[in-house]
Amino acid sequence: MAKKLSDAEQVEQYMAALEHPMKAEIETLRGIILGASPKLSERIKWNAPSYFYRDDIVTFGPPARKPDEILLVFHHPSVVDIASGLLEGNYKDRRLATFKSMAEVEANREELVGILGQIVARIEAGS
Repeated sequence: MAKKLSDAEQVEQYMAALEHPMKAEIETLRGIILGASPKLSERIKWNAPSYFYRDDIVTFGPPARKPDEILLVFHHPSVVDIASGLLEGNYKDRRLATFKSMAEVEANREELVGILGQIVARIEAGS
């Protein structure tokens, strides 16, 4: 009987098999997200890397959606109350962020860390 892979092992396996022209940018975003708070963990959800702390927070959009763009879907309800130029969409329960280059990933590093920090703080506060 095969041992069930841990969440982290499943993400590593997913990334090893991923063929995407922006794979380096995806790896960099993974590092930024995980580095934003030691409380964040990753797993595969909806067939993509997803990040959580008590609740689901953000998930990569389907990599095949657009080969020249990376989509992050912020789906923790508190994200709708966070003001950020990085967050797009006027949905009642989520916001989106897109990246089209490594330069965009790096230029938005601190903003992304700030958004994640705010969500973790709101989760801890129970909101």
